[in-house]
Amino acid sequence: DSQRYKYHFVFGPRIAESPIMEGPDYTPNIEEILRADPDVILTMQQAVIQPLEERGLPVIFLAWREPEDIRRVIRLLGEVFGETERAEAYLAYFDEAVERVRQRVADLPPEERVRVLYIDPQTMANTHLITEWWIEAAGGVSVTKAIHVSESVSVTLEQVLAWDPDVIVVRTKEDAEVLRRDRRFAALRAVQSGRIHVTPTGAHLWAHRTSEQPLTVLWAAKTFYPDRFTDLDLAEEAQRFYADFYGVDLTDEQIAEILASGM
Repeated sequence: DSQRYKYHFVFGPRIAESPIMEGPDYTPNIEEILRADPDVILTMQQAVIQPLEERGLPVIFLAWREPEDIRRVIRLLGEVFGETERAEAYLAYFDEAVERVRQRVADLPPEERVRVLYIDPQTMANTHLITEWWIEAAGGVSVTKAIHVSESVSVTLEQVLAWDPDVIVVRTKEDAEVLRRDRRFAALRAVQSGRIHVTPTGAHLWAHRTSEQPLTVLWAAKTFYPDRFTDLDLAEEAQRFYADFYGVDLTDEQIAEILASGM
């Protein structure tokens, strides 16, 4: 989806002229990879490691499921790219952002915390375990937490209706429209109250495995508890984040577009 991921070409302009190294199903394009003769290959797909290593290609698998995975991955990437100081600065910001939110919602009793469902309503699945972490880090209660023990979890309509979440977060505006228009979801309090939210997309969907995760927590916290985060300027946070860690100065209009993709 070149339109959804158009900021790839802003953060990495050379991508536009680069050969395609994998298919939409994550199958590696071995011929192009061999032609590129990389010093190292980074992947989040375990299935591609063996065919690449069998051809003598150096592969690093990046696990990104839990907060500690993120810490290890960023430090590793700092070493790989010779950017250890930037990696440590990123982790410091990560910790600060999460702690800032934790302190702001610390006094909320469990019964007053919003109950959140992250889902693709067209497949009735959540394919990213990391969502359980950021929902909780933002002060929410994930209704799928007890059953989401592997990367992907599927749910039934009956389960969703029984959970009746306060807030539903989805990937795209199309997913949000499915929830609003499909009569099967009409009785849900999140649908009736209009608390269906689309995750912003910059380098990647903020809700998924991305280095933008600190922004995810800040965005989710402000989305879940707008009255508690009236002073949180997400545009300012995002602009500074991309400048500091991506080395790209985005305009006010570009930042607004990224945030608007999640409205």
